[in-house]
Amino acid sequence: MSDPQMTDQWHSSAIEKRLQQAMPQHIETLKAFVSIPSVSTDPSYQDGIHAASRFVANQLKEAGLTDIAILPTEGHPVVTAAWHGAPGAPTVLVYGHYDVQPPDPISAWKSAPFTPDIRDGRLYARGVSDDKGPMLIPIAVAAAFMAEHGKLPVNMVFLFEGEEEISSAHLEEFVRTHQDRLKADFALSADGAQWRADLPSVTVASRGICALEVTLRGPGKDLHSGRHGGSVANPIQALIALLARLHTPEGAVAVPGFYEGLDPVHPDEVAAIAAIPFDEADYLKEVGASSGAGEAGYTLLQRNWIRPTLEFNGIVGGYTGPGKKTVIPSEASAKISCRLVPGQDPDQIVALLATFLEANAPQGTSVSVQRETGGTPAYAITHNHPALVLSEDVLESVLDKRPVRVRMGATIPIGDIFRRVLAIDTVFFSFSTVDEDYHAPNEFFRLSSYERGMIAWARYLSKLGATSADAFMASPR
Repeated sequence: MSDPQMTDQWHSSAIEKRLQQAMPQHIETLKAFVSIPSVSTDPSYQDGIHAASRFVANQLKEAGLTDIAILPTEGHPVVTAAWHGAPGAPTVLVYGHYDVQPPDPISAWKSAPFTPDIRDGRLYARGVSDDKGPMLIPIAVAAAFMAEHGKLPVNMVFLFEGEEEISSAHLEEFVRTHQDRLKADFALSADGAQWRADLPSVTVASRGICALEVTLRGPGKDLHSGRHGGSVANPIQALIALLARLHTPEGAVAVPGFYEGLDPVHPDEVAAIAAIPFDEADYLKEVGASSGAGEAGYTLLQRNWIRPTLEFNGIVGGYTGPGKKTVIPSEASAKISCRLVPGQDPDQIVALLATFLEANAPQGTSVSVQRETGGTPAYAITHNHPALVLSEDVLESVLDKRPVRVRMGATIPIGDIFRRVLAIDTVFFSFSTVDEDYHAPNEFFRLSSYERGMIAWARYLSKLGATSADAFMASPR
């Protein structure tokens, strides 16, 4: 039940004014943050990782939060903070990540990837949309509440990791080890994305992921293609033939057992997806594709949201430098990833793929499979979770349009981890949008989204502060 006195106390208008007046400084803070090259997958960026973790900890300290710590993992550190000064109010676990994707190919950037550049109301830099801009928003909002009231409307725990871009490989172990520190009624993620810039949305599910690398070996050493061509297996040719067997001509995955045990999708959800305003031609034009592709019998959105996939992410073999080198390589390899839906287990899918690949090694070759770390099951929040409904109400108040519910074709591991380890659900409340070229050159973040995101987080926390923690006791988990 809402308490009228609490509602008045936590009205967000003063906070919103404070945030808007400070936007120039917030932009400078974001520019400083994205200048730090915190690439998680490449060891040569280790200094950037540690500099970013210290930057985040300092922002939390300046916001007036307590229990700030930079905690080690077997990989990159996790930054945490807390504030527990609102007895009887809900406790929210705020999540984000400070690591970023590699900037390559650097030559495709119009401005240097770690030198922030503002053009046409957009801030361009690696990591600005995913996830440095969105994750600074809740810190800035918490700081505004502390400056205005000397306290927060709810209890808050902050967790910012440095390995999301490498599938949060050590996050589950960290969460298990620090369960007491991370206790909350639900998680509110600053990671994720709005589906479209012109259509507010809330994400209610994300696909899981597993990945592997397959290496195919032929002759014991590289061979002259003139002296030996036509007499031994060529690993590149054999690898291409093997990869082609992973899909049917209709676009389905051909690995036996791949589709077994999928959780059924309710007809109402299928109808809701069909009702979402979506122009496939506009989408294809936006991504620069001449036509759609994929599993026959499903719409593009269904293929992207509720169907599993198998994709080739990279292939290497032989000479790839300038000019020619007439060689038959001794081996070739390919990186493969699968996006998973509810009912699929990452370990089982990798095992099925490995068995299929090894059993179908072309004549004269041998196949080995290396599983990548960080496999994650799919995640879906219960449809009537009060924290989800509140996010819809807040977005409608800020954006003047009721958000649609969408699924995410990508993977964010926290949904599954927080549910299994902490027994809480996760609401995705990010203000980046999927067209902002994260993971690609010229990543950007709309400064208008930066400001709207702060207003939305301020209203969310204000409304949440007028809600008893008891409202979450019976929420589905």
